[in-house]
Amino acid sequence: MSNFHRILRQTMTIARRDFVATVLTPTFLIFLLAPMLFASFGALGSLGARAVGESGEGRERIYVIAAPAIGDRFMAADRATRTFLNPEALPPVLEVVTPDADPAAQAVRLLGQEDRDVPAVLYGPLDQPHILHGNAVSRSAQYLATLAEQAARDGRAGITAPISHPRFEQVARATGTIGGKNTAAGFAVIALFALTLILASQAVGTMAEERSNKVIEVLAAAVPLEAVFLGKLVGMFGVAILFVAFWGTLIANVGALLPSEDAATLAGLAPAVGLPTFALLFAVYFAAAYLLLGAVFLGIGAQASTPREIQMLSMPLTLFQMGMFALSLTAAGKPNSWIAIFAEVFPFSSPFAMAARAANRPELWPHFLAIGWQMLWVALTITVGARLFRRGVLQSSGPKFRWSALLGR
Repeated sequence: MSNFHRILRQTMTIARRDFVATVLTPTFLIFLLAPMLFASFGALGSLGARAVGESGEGRERIYVIAAPAIGDRFMAADRATRTFLNPEALPPVLEVVTPDADPAAQAVRLLGQEDRDVPAVLYGPLDQPHILHGNAVSRSAQYLATLAEQAARDGRAGITAPISHPRFEQVARATGTIGGKNTAAGFAVIALFALTLILASQAVGTMAEERSNKVIEVLAAAVPLEAVFLGKLVGMFGVAILFVAFWGTLIANVGALLPSEDAATLAGLAPAVGLPTFALLFAVYFAAAYLLLGAVFLGIGAQASTPREIQMLSMPLTLFQMGMFALSLTAAGKPNSWIAIFAEVFPFSSPFAMAARAANRPELWPHFLAIGWQMLWVALTITVGARLFRRGVLQSSGPKFRWSALLGR
């Protein structure tokens, strides 16, 4: 058996050991379902906040003090105007009240109700309406002014019913919208960042645990340290693939459970290269990002032997990831800028930025160059990480770090 095949077999043995030791444990199930727990807590908080907001919105009213004929014009203008407004930013419900002997005092009483929030009240003639409002910058007051203008115009023109009857026809776009592409690019960067942050950072804790219970010394005595390093990297990558496959399957089927409007919104987030190609590129860039960061985490994590050292190492690594995330997210929003070019070339931000580029631009040839460039850096990072790993395992209590030892001189 050749030396290459021996090291490959030893590497896969270590990978299988780490994969089985990680997956076949009760804690892995908790880890696998952790995003669902976080999403559930977030959904509960969101529903609670929404319920509180809706309970306040349900008690909001804006009033128009006017005769029934004029009130009908206001209601017609209100119905027509609301169809063009964002459902999430609709003004309060409009109510028309018949004026009494003193409309001004009546408006003050309506504005000061204690069982309802009344941001604005309108009374007076249509050519000179008087609007009372409590907020210095009141959108509701401006809305009532707009309704008064429309009601006055309809009254002068004698319009009592709609005079236009539009015919709506939906036409499918050949390509996604610019906003949809930018949103898809942002989602790609966020998804890659979240996956690498959750999965690759486990290497630091795993290494410290095995060093503390002397398992790493047993492995180092049985097989070459390079095989241990590569085996751990491959094993962790297998765990990451299982995690992504589980959640990818769930997310891919979420669309069937969503309302038609939400499903149509998701359909508008079409990446520029097409969904199948984008999914393939996303998988490749995830592998590159994971192997890059996983090799760095394994190499640096091998230098830590106590929980305190793990914390000290985790902070700069997390800050570095946050920097790559911020750079790539900025590049996703400015696809043709120098920041985007820099993010696509810099090795540790390149997978994130290129995933965003796949959502923003349809050209495929830059991705072949980027994948080759990233694979070169993966090989270089694994080589350097293996040397750091060897030094951390064999010389953790020996002499101080020297670059000549890292380079094998």
